[in-house]
Amino acid sequence: MNELMAKYLAGEASPAEVTEMLLWIDSSEENRNSFEQLSVIWNESNVAGYNSIAVNENAAWDKFLHSIQSSAPVHIIRFHWWKLVAAMIIIIAGASIVYLINNAKSRSGEEIVVNAFNQVITDTLPDKSVITLNKQAELSYPAVFNKKQRNVRLKGEAFFDISADKNKPFIIDAGNVKVKVVGTSFNIKAGDSTVEVIVRSGIVQVIRGEEIIALKKGEQTTIAGNAAPIEKNNSTDQLFNYYVSNTFVCDNTPLWKLVDKLNEAYGTNIIIERKALRNMPLNVTFKNESLDTIFEVLSQTLLLKVIKNGDDIILQ
Repeated sequence: MNELMAKYLAGEASPAEVTEMLLWIDSSEENRNSFEQLSVIWNESNVAGYNSIAVNENAAWDKFLHSIQSSAPVHIIRFHWWKLVAAMIIIIAGASIVYLINNAKSRSGEEIVVNAFNQVITDTLPDKSVITLNKQAELSYPAVFNKKQRNVRLKGEAFFDISADKNKPFIIDAGNVKVKVVGTSFNIKAGDSTVEVIVRSGIVQVIRGEEIIALKKGEQTTIAGNAAPIEKNNSTDQLFNYYVSNTFVCDNTPLWKLVDKLNEAYGTNIIIERKALRNMPLNVTFKNESLDTIFEVLSQTLLLKVIKNGDDIILQ
């Protein structure tokens, strides 16, 4: 089907092949969506515009290769049917992109489910709110929000930057806790037994049953189970959105908190063996740094040793 689609986009398909292609497109919504997405990639590649008989094929080919070299580096033998080859390259590269998008985002009726799996994903909702999902997080939301409110469901951790709409509150269902806002930015970490909410801007309502508390900028709450009352306190560090900014900001932050986030981010098992190190304060910022660089700074700052033992990294 890739070869047929390439011939169709390149204008090289026979009447019978055109008919076959159109029947395939109309056979399912999935086929139609895939074709439309790949058509956009083809039309924006600048290759589709080279249709004049007077065009210099060699020059056009060179221009095409230049246009895709940053995104699809491949080596191809030049030959007369350059448009067909170009179409095949775009189909293959484009199909990979479409697969990744559709693999992360799926539809079930009118509901859209976004799974982050093993990567951080940013998604824009129908109301233009922007959501960043941490690894392994899952967000479900309707294809179209209703007229009264904007409801979504969250499993795992996500950072929300909500588009303001006073007439239509935004409500996140995070297990036994609901978070209600109008327009603000905040972080939610919904685990199996706890829910943590940290507010970066605006005001957020946290609701559990009949209990409601309001959190403002710089405040947070951690809710474990249904027994203890909901309490709020000041957020003591800026590590919560490391996966959004790719930055670990330590402002008088104890070592154990940084280690927890490093283990999340890098999939490591860092162990603080010397107990006296756990609450040692750090005032440092790591942006897009390797673990080796981070360990080197920690070694010099806290006078600790880093020992690698199999899959464990021991700080002592």
